[in-house]
Amino acid sequence: MKAILNVIWLVFGGIWLALGYFFAGILCCLLIVTIPWGIASFRIAGYALWPFGRAVVDKPKGPGVLATVGNVIWLLVAGIWIAIGHLLTAVAMAITIIGIPLAIANLKLIPVSLMPLGKMIVPTDRPFVSSYR
Repeated sequence: MKAILNVIWLVFGGIWLALGYFFAGILCCLLIVTIPWGIASFRIAGYALWPFGRAVVDKPKGPGVLATVGNVIWLLVAGIWIAIGHLLTAVAMAITIIGIPLAIANLKLIPVSLMPLGKMIVPTDRPFVSSYR
């Protein structure tokens, strides 16, 4: 079922979300100071491409002081706008019955798009996903 949902997701928006995150990552890596956000954008791009069967968890040691400061800067500069985009896309996807799981996946992307530093994306088929926390 996850594979079917991932293919539907890919066709109806996942490819465009992933490309957007990928190009944002390239831009952030070109501007040397913003490389941590670029790496986070690449990580989110992979998650946005194939979200079903994976989850976002905090890194085991938690975000450090620099990651927290970086997340606040990201939130003010880009995170809020990306989250609004995900919310609007989720509303549009939720119109149809088939789109409801896609809308939920889009809503799951909002927290990581707001605060990307200090997060990990892990498969949910492992027995102890919560042990990554």
